[in-house]
Amino acid sequence: MRAYRAPAPPRSPFPESPPGFTFPPVPNRTLRFHVALALAVAALACGGKAPAASPAPVDRPPTEPVKPFATVVFAGEPIAVLPFTLVLPVDTLGKVPPLNDRPTMLAWGDSLLGEQLNARGPEVKWILPPELRKVARRAPSVAPDPDRMGQSILRAKQRENLPDPRRGQLRNLVALLGGRYALVPAALTFLSEPTGAVRAELSLVLADTRTGKVVWRTLAWAHGATPAEALTLALTAVFPAALDIR
Repeated sequence: MRAYRAPAPPRSPFPESPPGFTFPPVPNRTLRFHVALALAVAALACGGKAPAASPAPVDRPPTEPVKPFATVVFAGEPIAVLPFTLVLPVDTLGKVPPLNDRPTMLAWGDSLLGEQLNARGPEVKWILPPELRKVARRAPSVAPDPDRMGQSILRAKQRENLPDPRRGQLRNLVALLGGRYALVPAALTFLSEPTGAVRAELSLVLADTRTGKVVWRTLAWAHGATPAEALTLALTAVFPAALDIR
């Protein structure tokens, strides 16, 4: 008589893990990431707000005092006035006439500076950029083009001497005028204030072309409703009509 055998249990359709096999543990940093992500989503769903961006830093005016220019000291002397080569309107001011066109902007700066010099320092014989250009064209082998002398480099406060070869070129140009000194508008910047006003910052330098020394410099600034008003007020601070040297 044959022995009774129990039927074999049905096989599972899913394969069994081999003996000794274990799933690797989930790294803690992955778990932390998912937890943080879930909390962030929950916070936004409950009306949470992202942190506000830090406000942009405010560009404040210079703190150093403006140094007035004593025109009476140079009464009767010719002083060459170099043209502007660096005028920088910041942000949307670059779209405002005359700051939206570089040649027009430079000529406008030269004109306004010349008007203020003649009005506030008539005792000095100012040789303005148009006359300088005429002199340079008459002696091209001696005098350089006053619009291409790299005078904006003098805006650096630590520069106390005229760099070569500009020193010799400027000396030759001023010598043709029978003078010794040159007034250099090294840089002019226009900035928009939060109040809607315009701030003008003007770097001016007086150079002794014989010694190559910078004998005076200032950074003048002022606010105005327009670029012209701001620049005019800055020049008023540099050339006060009531200044007297005794």
